[in-house]
Amino acid sequence: MAKKPTKAASAEAVRLQGYLDAIAKYEREYKKWEERSKKILERYRDESRQNESERNAAKFNILWSNVQTLVPATFARVPQPDVSRRFRDQDPVGRVAALLLERGLEFETQHYPDYRDTMVQCVHDRFLGGRGTAWVRYEPHFKPGQADEVQVTEDVEAEAPEEQLDYECAPVDYVHWKDFGHSVARTWEEVTLVWRKVYMSESAVEERFGEEIAKKIPYDSTPEDLKSANRNAQSDVKQQACVFELWDKET
Repeated sequence: MAKKPTKAASAEAVRLQGYLDAIAKYEREYKKWEERSKKILERYRDESRQNESERNAAKFNILWSNVQTLVPATFARVPQPDVSRRFRDQDPVGRVAALLLERGLEFETQHYPDYRDTMVQCVHDRFLGGRGTAWVRYEPHFKPGQADEVQVTEDVEAEAPEEQLDYECAPVDYVHWKDFGHSVARTWEEVTLVWRKVYMSESAVEERFGEEIAKKIPYDSTPEDLKSANRNAQSDVKQQACVFELWDKET
């Protein structure tokens, strides 16, 4: 006899079904836009010329030329961060805090290439499909704790913590226009859900979610663009797991 689901499990199932319904609704509403964006991208790449005769070789791809001109004109260099206090009073703590934030932002955007590469691709998508998406995430890295780093009194023995923060960063990920979605709403302020698709190998899933989950989920997904590009290739595209990373504004 099957066990009756608990109240918490039932609530979790209802919440999960709500997420699946929101994803399905987005795919229905934005199907025409994705098809139109795909046609624009094909025109930008001039894929139809491959089947044309040599008498049409004099054609010039105006769309490609315009985009190649507008992208560097819109984003030519990494911006210079400027963090300042709202009220310029005698506040040495606030001045130092603003300076630390400004230097941290400058190091993050100029030392690592992810910000610049993501912005270039987002601007490129904006001029073709009409939407470019960047996904900023917080990534802490931990190390095993050490007892000598813990401050204790003479009556208390030092116990090493399980782990300590080693360093932290904020990577800026480019999200393909086919991999991003949100709850259907009239304005952005009314949107309550946003998500993206992340294609992960088994080793990546095991590192993030553990060995038990890595063995349960299927690895049968591949980005559509890679399927089309490798359709006639001799080697098959490596299959991955499609993981939905979702942010819920209400919870």
